[in-house]
Amino acid sequence: MSSEITDAHAEGSEHGEHETMTKKRIWKVFFILLGITCVEFFIALYLAPHHLIAANIVNPIYIILTLFKAFYIVGYFMHLKFEKMDMALAIIIPILFIIGLILVLTNESHYWIDLRL
Repeated sequence: MSSEITDAHAEGSEHGEHETMTKKRIWKVFFILLGITCVEFFIALYLAPHHLIAANIVNPIYIILTLFKAFYIVGYFMHLKFEKMDMALAIIIPILFIIGLILVLTNESHYWIDLRL
């Protein structure tokens, strides 16, 4: 009898909340993340040191690419993409406020550089 319960539980867990994550999708997301990381390394190791891109353009590019990577990590590997909308909004809205705070603090940090003591 206990083996029947174990078998039923095993069958039910196969079609649970993560049924949309297949190996093909995991590898697809992996290669997308790998591609974004390669672009970041290319910019950091080749374009930025040789001054082919201005420094004030490199930082926003890094931020945008990092946000794309964060979307894929949170959406697929943390399974937030497959959650109900209320759960997703409960996590996404505070993250947007934190990103806004970071942008404001980044803008304000330029005043520290201009101060002469």
